[in-house]
Amino acid sequence: MPEIEAIGQAAHAYLATKHAARERALPKSRNAIRCCANAIRAAHRGEFEQVTRLLNEAGALLREMASDLQEHLDIFYAGFVADAQKEYAEAALTAALIQRMPLPMPNELGVEWAPYLNGMGEAIGELRRYLLDRMRQGKMDGCEALLADMDEMYNVLITLDFPDAITGNLRRTTDQARGILEKTRGDLTLGVTQERFTQTMTRLEGRLQSWAGRTLVDR
Repeated sequence: MPEIEAIGQAAHAYLATKHAARERALPKSRNAIRCCANAIRAAHRGEFEQVTRLLNEAGALLREMASDLQEHLDIFYAGFVADAQKEYAEAALTAALIQRMPLPMPNELGVEWAPYLNGMGEAIGELRRYLLDRMRQGKMDGCEALLADMDEMYNVLITLDFPDAITGNLRRTTDQARGILEKTRGDLTLGVTQERFTQTMTRLEGRLQSWAGRTLVDR
């Protein structure tokens, strides 16, 4: 029947168009994720001009994906776009927190709320890495402020008790963030205690040397 043949032709044309859109968008997702990973590494190194360039590149790729898939929302919400958005949010939030800058909102980044919140949860892990690096370098200043930021973000995430289908499995991300936060709190407490002990011993040593010097003069 001619109608069946027409249906087959129409289906082929529709699916070919959808497939082409997916094939255009998928490599952009991978490239955006790579840019975000490199941006995070640059943020840890303090290379913030590089961070800005990479985030701009990732943001442009996300906008191109949205354009490619504007007529194919089933593919847009299939998963790989959300993965790229999450990585973008994580990188942008991590860079802002390290630089002590205001946090960008989802509409500023052009991402959905669920990827944004999951990116926030994963940024807690990146802050732990940054905080431990500073402690190893003996740079304790600012570490308690970073821990406070991690704690505040976790306190926000824990209140968002909605189905995983809505939040993109945010509960799992939040559970992981809790473990990271508690380990970091313990590490920082130990580090601060050791730093204070070292400072106390240094002051005591200085006083003893001063006392010994005065004693020798008196003799």
